[in-house]
Amino acid sequence: MTPLLKVEHLTKRFESGGGLLGGPKQIVRAVNNVSFEVARGQSLGLVGESGCGKSTVARTLLRLVEPDEGSIVFDGAELRTANAAQMRKLRQRIQIVFQDPFASLNPRRTVRQTLAEPLIVHKLGTPAEIEQRIRSILDEVGLPQTTLDRYPHEFSGGQRQRIGIARALVLNPELIIADEPVSALDVSVQAQILQLLDRLKVERKLSFVFVSHDLGVVRHFCDEVCVMYLGRIVERGPTNHVLDQPHHPYSRVLRDSSPVPDPAARITLTRITGEVPAPTNLPPGCAYHPRCAYAQADCSTRIPELLPTTHERRAACFYPLTK
Repeated sequence: MTPLLKVEHLTKRFESGGGLLGGPKQIVRAVNNVSFEVARGQSLGLVGESGCGKSTVARTLLRLVEPDEGSIVFDGAELRTANAAQMRKLRQRIQIVFQDPFASLNPRRTVRQTLAEPLIVHKLGTPAEIEQRIRSILDEVGLPQTTLDRYPHEFSGGQRQRIGIARALVLNPELIIADEPVSALDVSVQAQILQLLDRLKVERKLSFVFVSHDLGVVRHFCDEVCVMYLGRIVERGPTNHVLDQPHHPYSRVLRDSSPVPDPAARITLTRITGEVPAPTNLPPGCAYHPRCAYAQADCSTRIPELLPTTHERRAACFYPLTK
């Protein structure tokens, strides 16, 4: 089956240094040769420590950040070569939900204005049809009609995120890019938003690229997961398989350092040792080898490719933990 989204060899570099402060310019490879696919109705998680590149991947998919290399194919259309008019059409079908629901909403616009704007920009309906559409969306995300003429500062964080989700849904997209959509919320509110996204995924048959640092959230919501480290995917596979039996040493340490939301569970958290290398000065070979308990001599001289370890799993490791 042809995937809805196919990303191949995606790369994004940023320059640092130079400018008014002088000094040599340095290159940061925020995303380095990333490839993955998302099927229709599937949710794919991107996980890793802060600074691993997962949010940059999310933004490049909509060309909010322009990639330097690679291919982004959505339903057969290459996004990297699409012109402005083509991207406008494609963005009706791909929407994004941001991490901070307050920062992503215009404080001077009411909820009605916020939800109507995408429909007006894309010329989708008469004023009466637009009003009917936004009222229907409010019901779908669990907000009362009385919110229409209120402003973002009048709502709680969870309510603001529901408004952000409603804005993403109003154009009837097929793919949602969710960039840490619950990390800024209280745990109880996180559960409500995840339940809402779960329901929408089933009812609308939506696909998701779900960025998160919370493995518990990813385990609950995502069918497959990609584990990222310093701009690269180091492991990919079905979520439960990857989190239950990681094949990459980093995936295992990441899992073992994550708390379990069960006060009755007796667990011993593993501390991730060592410092993350500077992204402007990556170590030779496997970037994880200075922190890896399983590293061998050749790990410091060769970069491992993301290769199959089972028929469903891939890991970028010369010595995967398959036993």
